[in-house]
Amino acid sequence: MEFFEMFTKPGTASTLIILSLVAVTGILLGKIKIMGIKTGIAGILFTGLFIAHIGAECDPHVLHFVKEFGLILFVYSIGLDVGPRFISSLKKNGLKINLLASGIVVTGFLIAVILKYAFNVPINVITGVMCGAVTNTPSLGAAQQTIQEFSSLQTDVVGMAYAVAYPFGIFGIIISMILLRVIFKIKVNKEEEKYKEEVTGVNGELIAINIRISNPNIYGKSIEFLSKSCDNKFVLSRIERNGEFHAFDSGIVLQENDVLYGVSSDKYFDDLEFNIGKISVTKEREISGKLGMKHVMITNKSISGRTVKSIGISRQFPANITRIFRNGNQIMPSETDTIEFGDTVRIVGEKEALPQVASALGNSVKELSHPNILPVFMGILLGILIGIIPITIPGLPAPAKLGLAGGPLLIALILGHKGRIGRMDFYITPSANLFIRELGIIMFLACVGLSSGKHFVETLMNDGLIWMLYGVIITFVPLMIIGIIARIMKFNYLSICGMLAGSMTDPPALEFANSISPVQAQSTSYATVYPLVMFLRVLLAQILVLMFI
Repeated sequence: MEFFEMFTKPGTASTLIILSLVAVTGILLGKIKIMGIKTGIAGILFTGLFIAHIGAECDPHVLHFVKEFGLILFVYSIGLDVGPRFISSLKKNGLKINLLASGIVVTGFLIAVILKYAFNVPINVITGVMCGAVTNTPSLGAAQQTIQEFSSLQTDVVGMAYAVAYPFGIFGIIISMILLRVIFKIKVNKEEEKYKEEVTGVNGELIAINIRISNPNIYGKSIEFLSKSCDNKFVLSRIERNGEFHAFDSGIVLQENDVLYGVSSDKYFDDLEFNIGKISVTKEREISGKLGMKHVMITNKSISGRTVKSIGISRQFPANITRIFRNGNQIMPSETDTIEFGDTVRIVGEKEALPQVASALGNSVKELSHPNILPVFMGILLGILIGIIPITIPGLPAPAKLGLAGGPLLIALILGHKGRIGRMDFYITPSANLFIRELGIIMFLACVGLSSGKHFVETLMNDGLIWMLYGVIITFVPLMIIGIIARIMKFNYLSICGMLAGSMTDPPALEFANSISPVQAQSTSYATVYPLVMFLRVLLAQILVLMFI
């Protein structure tokens, strides 16, 4: 009897048991495919609603703490992940695609405002509907916190409205992708070909090239001279002379018809051909003979934060750093670029020297797997402090705050972009970051479901259908408007699909978009718009609340 009473009498132990039960059943539910689509992490929200509906009682204070802390962990891990590409995502085509994604966010916000005025919808309802319709969990957390701080309205209603609108939020994005394909009679194979013809995408892909020297002005010049004059444009890996390959050596004197192998970007091709010679794209082939290639992990903390020039690999060894891999991005290393703890670098040089280079750079799996805990809590501390600073926005009755969602997100974006403050780096291994993110979102959604589920069915039967209709409008109208505009602007259909999924920060929609074609256009667009969209979603959810309290 005491065992069953644990589920009906709130307490710390019983609340934690129920939270764990919701997490387990929700994760299993999320793995089930419905019409080929999995609900994913949202399964936890739905199991939380169900378990609360059948009578599970939880300690509200424990639920509140777990929910807020889970939200902080979730948004902080997201910020660290997308921070390194936040600035670069705004360059080139990324600026246009970010403007389009921002248009989806703002249009949805304006529709929510219109619905509020037109039908006198309670602010806690329309805010929850807006957050659910765009499948954005951090904005839900920010909205609930703002409502709790500035009004006496019930925050559990926000969670119920979110849950009602969420399902079509997922399917609405997919339906939009399908409709755009039908409206414009798009042939996916042609879109694939167009994408593959583009030498670089929005992320500035690096290209392996070789240059045959034909400019008399550099005959007799040293490799060191060439490296300095072409820094930021071309990174040399090896030299071919009379059919024989040589490792990077700053003392080598260049000769006519030498072939330089390395990496660059197509925007520098004209300049390189004018100053050096004819460029050809290098076909994939194994580096043979006395030369070799090795990927090395940077785990030597004494060189973390130092520039490529100050580390001086090419001065110490017959080898050179030709690429830096950081947070899923490829960087063409210049002398002023820094090497950070956790980076992976590609080294090309003499095979005998490669083990020594690896030893100098670290290359220790044990060091890399050691958790970097102190910077995590320092970042969260700074984020919470930033989040409680009031921000006065003209026209609002009360100052806005970034809160427990926006503050840590902003700080994490900055720290993710910078990588370090002084000697302290903020690197977290991808696996550790993913663990923090998954743990945070599971804690948050489980608490939202448990706190909103008691009256969920009753609400759904009374007002839920009209809430669902509001959500359909907020989901569907902005996606179709901006999707049509993007296609008229000649954007690749696959890139549009990634942009639509990214504008809703929705992984299930990205999974569907990726199933359309095996190319990277969808994932690239998703990652490009994700940081800015996430920030706007959190901010506008709070503004919507503050406009009507």
